[in-house]
Amino acid sequence: MTHWSIFIEFAVLALVIGASGYFLSLYGDVIAEKTGLGGTWVGFALLATVTSLPELVTGVSAVTYVGAPNIALGDALGSCVFNLLLIVLLDFLHREASVYTRISQGHILSAGFGVVLLGFVAFNIVLFQNSVSLSFGHVGLYTPIIVLFYIFAVRTVFRYEKAQRMEVVEEIAERYPNISLARALTFYFLAAVVVVFAGIRLPVTAEHLAQAMGWHSSFVGTVFVALATSLPEVAVTLSALRIGALDMAISDLLGSNLFDLVIIAVDDLVYTKGPLLANVSLVHLVTIQSAIMMTGIAIVGLLYRPQTRLFKTVGWVSLFMFAIYILNLSVLYLQRE
Repeated sequence: MTHWSIFIEFAVLALVIGASGYFLSLYGDVIAEKTGLGGTWVGFALLATVTSLPELVTGVSAVTYVGAPNIALGDALGSCVFNLLLIVLLDFLHREASVYTRISQGHILSAGFGVVLLGFVAFNIVLFQNSVSLSFGHVGLYTPIIVLFYIFAVRTVFRYEKAQRMEVVEEIAERYPNISLARALTFYFLAAVVVVFAGIRLPVTAEHLAQAMGWHSSFVGTVFVALATSLPEVAVTLSALRIGALDMAISDLLGSNLFDLVIIAVDDLVYTKGPLLANVSLVHLVTIQSAIMMTGIAIVGLLYRPQTRLFKTVGWVSLFMFAIYILNLSVLYLQRE
């Protein structure tokens, strides 16, 4: 295959995943409305899971069908930093005021959980690189811990939102009067099937792209595959901005980051050559640290709520987050592992 044909195939798969992800998000939102869930909880639990489905399918395909653990881990971690970059985009597009002044400070809870889980993944990568193998067969000890921590995080956020009695139901009430629950479930399933098939092919094309361009699989996974599988988050973010549901958008992005880290545990279960984190490049630590720094800056913005916007576009919080994202891409591109 020529370079152009590989790029075209990758672009088509990305568009298919993006379009299907939009419908997954739309009908997932309808299902949430019909079942009586609220906007912030919808974003964190339901939409975050829905929009992360491409990462899940792609990661499993990468470690089973292609045998490319770096693409799988790069996709999960790259999606985390890209989701945080979408907060910058949201701040830029929200012209009325800084987005950090309009969203709930309760998002600090889910952001904090994300920092802890990111640090835990980095901790285990370092352990395995220093020949400290904590595993049961081919499954790392970190896998059940990640899953249990995620369940604890979701339960804690749910209880916090309930205790705060946030009136989030009004954000999405009666927005889909003409769509029945049965129709939503049907189209949700069809969109999920399309994502599954496109996601199975995506890491194969990504591996071909890496070979054709002479790039490393960790770079391709973290940048290109993560961008393609994060298109549903882009659709949700823009849609939420359009209807004024900023809290739902932010909770979706932060919730997606947590679920993307759970995907690492799922990938580890199906990767039979040993613990996943024992067979990946150390360069992924750069992406993890970038995600931690970006999340930390977002927490500062949520607490400080800066009013100033540079050049009447974005605040300094978003500018710092954007700078870290660009630095992360530069380091990944220049790495030689």
